[in-house]
Amino acid sequence: MSAIITLDNVYRIFRMGQERIYAVNGISLTIEEGEICCLQGPSGSGKSTLLHIMAGLDRPTKGSITIGNTRIDKLSENQLALFRQKHIGFIFQSYYLIPTLTALENVALPLTFCGVPRSKRIKMAKELLEAVGLKDRMKHKPSEMSGGQQQRVSIARAFVNNPKVVFADEPTGNLDTVTTHEMMQLMTSLAYERKQTLVMVTHNPELSDYCTRIVRVRDGKIEKIENGRDNGYETENA
Repeated sequence: MSAIITLDNVYRIFRMGQERIYAVNGISLTIEEGEICCLQGPSGSGKSTLLHIMAGLDRPTKGSITIGNTRIDKLSENQLALFRQKHIGFIFQSYYLIPTLTALENVALPLTFCGVPRSKRIKMAKELLEAVGLKDRMKHKPSEMSGGQQQRVSIARAFVNNPKVVFADEPTGNLDTVTTHEMMQLMTSLAYERKQTLVMVTHNPELSDYCTRIVRVRDGKIEKIENGRDNGYETENA
């Protein structure tokens, strides 16, 4: 496999008065194509900041981030927005569905921004909604769906434009235990089937079972990297 994400000596430093807070403190990390990578750590460890930097939602204070062959830390805001539209999918804890749109319209929306013709984007959105088990909910709006159903829509939206990488920030944080495992099975199955890379932040240690590698973060640094399921990676110590 080849690297899809490479971080080289990445820092994210915030200032609070005279104090400097090292949310990400000199992290170097490589994630391979097709990996399902989990970032774990206690609250305030820097794992969500690290994910946001990898996804281009935040800028590093210094260091480089490469996705594929593109140094995303060197892109302008407009270039970065276009790159995310074409190559990155997002799944969030709070779903962020547009309440006035149906499930079908929510899933098709990213394809609109990519210039996909209407007939094609409707077809692609329907296929994804069927894949996540919402064939009978396509015309429902978010307020007419359960939390689990809304997250299924969010997952379909993240995968619909066939991105290189899907990032998920606490994607099951608002769900009960049974629904959590259903969503994890769904996300990982889609990533495996489509040979896509999934990078996820979670505080739930049980979800490590779904991942090929677990990156444990503490105080803005990688504490250790552990093997997950079905992989040939060696355990590393940072």
